[in-house]
Amino acid sequence: MTRRTLAVVSAGLGQPSSTRLLADQLAAAARDELVGRGADVELRPVDLREHAHDVVNHLLTGFAPTALRRTLDAVAAADGLIAVTPIFNASYNGLFKSFFDVVDRDALAGTPVLVGATGGTARHSLALEHAVRPMFAYLRAVVLPTAVFAAPEDWAGDDGDSALRARIRRAGAELAEQVDRRPATSGPADPFALTTDFAALLAGHDPT
Repeated sequence: MTRRTLAVVSAGLGQPSSTRLLADQLAAAARDELVGRGADVELRPVDLREHAHDVVNHLLTGFAPTALRRTLDAVAAADGLIAVTPIFNASYNGLFKSFFDVVDRDALAGTPVLVGATGGTARHSLALEHAVRPMFAYLRAVVLPTAVFAAPEDWAGDDGDSALRARIRRAGAELAEQVDRRPATSGPADPFALTTDFAALLAGHDPT
């Protein structure tokens, strides 16, 4: 059985958070689809509000505190990414953007990404196309065709067969298909890993 990991990044600021709720439902849809394809799936939720201070410190100092470094490594090592942000002033919120500003360069290159957003009105839904999708395209991620936006009225009518649930299922299936067709990730490279064993080093072997 192939093991797959999905990082689930949510930038909601409140508790409870509709942004986190959407992220969890997208993750469940993708997990169920992957399990149906014979995969063993691990979900790695990332609630950005818990890392807000560390993200700012990283931006100021250039160094990630331990907890944030573990989170960044988990995102980089995932087979797929689900990223959901609330929409403020017609774009992603500052915490969402700041987090992906400190993700290691090239970490998301080629990674399948499902994007989602929440907002106070359906008019904000276009922010997924003019703000969120271009950001991940710049990072050279593979952004899935279906992006999922949830306004308050979408939750009010969510009875299991709503348009929102249909979009969630479709997006989850798209992510599962992209993840399933790719080889499993081996995790981020260790910059301190030795490329020559100690015996060769002691013998004066020059690997170059």
